Amino acid sequence: MHILLVASAFNSLTQRVHVELRDHGHTVAVELALPERPLAEAVRRHAPDLVLAPMLKTAIPREVWAAYPCFIVHPGPFGDRGPSSLDWAIQRGADRWGVTVLQAVEDMDAGDVWASVDCVVPPVGKSDLYRGEIADAALAAVLLAVERFAFGTHTPRPQGPAHAEYTPVRIRPYLDQSVRRIDWDADSTETVLRKLRAADSQPGVLDVLCGAEWYLHGGHPEGGLRGAPGELLATRAGAICRATKDGAVWIPELRRRRARGRPPTYKLPAVQALGDRLPSLPELAAPDSADPRRRTWTDIGYREEGSVGVLSFSFPGGAMSTTQCRRLLDAYRQACARPTSVLVLGGQRDFFANGIHLNVIEAAEDPAAESWANINAVDDLVEAVLTTTDRLVVSAVAGNAAAGGMMLALAADEVWCRAGAVLNPHYRLMGLYGSEYWTYTLPRRVGAATADRLLGEALPMSAASARDLGLVDRVVDCGPGDFAAEVGRLAARLAALPGSPSRIAAKKAELERQECGEPLAAFRERELTRMRRTFDDPDAPYHALRRAFVHKRRPQSTPPHLGLAATTAARTAAGADRSTRARVTGTALEDLSSRPDGWYQES
Repeated sequence: MHILLVASAFNSLTQRVHVELRDHGHTVAVELALPERPLAEAVRRHAPDLVLAPMLKTAIPREVWAAYPCFIVHPGPFGDRGPSSLDWAIQRGADRWGVTVLQAVEDMDAGDVWASVDCVVPPVGKSDLYRGEIADAALAAVLLAVERFAFGTHTPRPQGPAHAEYTPVRIRPYLDQSVRRIDWDADSTETVLRKLRAADSQPGVLDVLCGAEWYLHGGHPEGGLRGAPGELLATRAGAICRATKDGAVWIPELRRRRARGRPPTYKLPAVQALGDRLPSLPELAAPDSADPRRRTWTDIGYREEGSVGVLSFSFPGGAMSTTQCRRLLDAYRQACARPTSVLVLGGQRDFFANGIHLNVIEAAEDPAAESWANINAVDDLVEAVLTTTDRLVVSAVAGNAAAGGMMLALAADEVWCRAGAVLNPHYRLMGLYGSEYWTYTLPRRVGAATADRLLGEALPMSAASARDLGLVDRVVDCGPGDFAAEVGRLAARLAALPGSPSRIAAKKAELERQECGEPLAAFRERELTRMRRTFDDPDAPYHALRRAFVHKRRPQSTPPHLGLAATTAARTAAGADRSTRARVTGTALEDLSSRPDGWYQES
């Protein structure tokens, strides 16, 4: 079928639906629902068999849903309605939730239901949940609804008493700041965490801190520190620790409340956002990962099991600032000093990485200089991975990865990716040539022609498509909460394989051959020459594109690369790539079994 995605933004769920429908053989185009852009006219131009709205903040006009079948993806179970469904679920402490695909009608979320899929609600932030369990449930529901629609024999289930299995409808109001507000004197740590998680990453929880109004973003428990309720206790890795009545929480990011007539504000690491307002506080080092005495938060952690080391990291939004890259590089070097034969990089929930930290760059006194420092810090990290020759390095991509973050993953010997991850191996939409040694790692895996195509199209791809191209070595088909354990088991098997020592030895020989031919430094120098030229040019599109991204400015129209012609051409080219691509050396894990991906999962 030809399916048109209508969305308020090409966000993570819209991208996930886009890549999965393409993988299932449908032609897919995207139209953004923008002010002063008549949606009905755009839909008629596309002439779709089905209109699907994965994330839409406005109602589909009558002239559209009356003329075309229109399905809405609602992040709530059957019978749930309202604009803050997921927020309410987290703030009320629901342990299960769901996603419903329903037909658009006059009243919001009131149409007949084509599919509904339940999911668990782990204690994580809303954005993490949205990209994880909710996205998995949404895809299952969307694919089921599309299949039912295509066969033409399914009768959707009405909402309300007209159906024999009547389920009462629950209309939830918008969850505003009066309900989100934290009472630091009365709310328990668990209540505070639920409120913070329900507002992450938008809209945040409005609060007063250090004499100003801020939106608090993100929340993690602290099990050891205590203080007067609301008191600031310590800092760590840019986050602040604030006391509750019975404990404390870590808050990684803040956003200043927008003043009347001023431009929109944006999130920054909490310590940076507060600046001179922040009182003198102790900077607490990250605890030893082997210390089980109390629970706490850190954005970088290391653990070891036998011959396998796991260096995990989790940065808000997947962005990596100069400081974060340098801290991660220090941790990587420390991990490489350990007596392991396999080092896993990543392996936790949600984002792997998305490259340089555009918000921190935008806030810098000299954004060009900070851009330069940031890209060099990422390059230093990638170089360390590329030149590790005494062990096998595995990038474990649990969630989405893009731009420099994707290239960081490709620096490893193997890339293992959760089935639900969406990958964006390109830079063009931010007006950048790119660095992170992509001119070496990307063609090495997929060939020069496919590398050029991926960068030029600037389209997302699924983990399965990436595996078919050779960009990913293994797809791990499991839920977000199971990924770390699955990767741990696979890494232990990799370390135990008799062929692993010879692979490690071959790495050193291969790097020596590379340095004798075209040294890695030459790739970096060429890339950075192009990047420096862009950063230092105030009229380069990168600066305007960065500001638009940071301040969340709406585009004037749907980007051309999301149109039908572009996505159809991409799917055709991808099919050709699968049959002609240069094959990288087979992974050692292929020696374990000839069975398909996912065979190692317990039922």
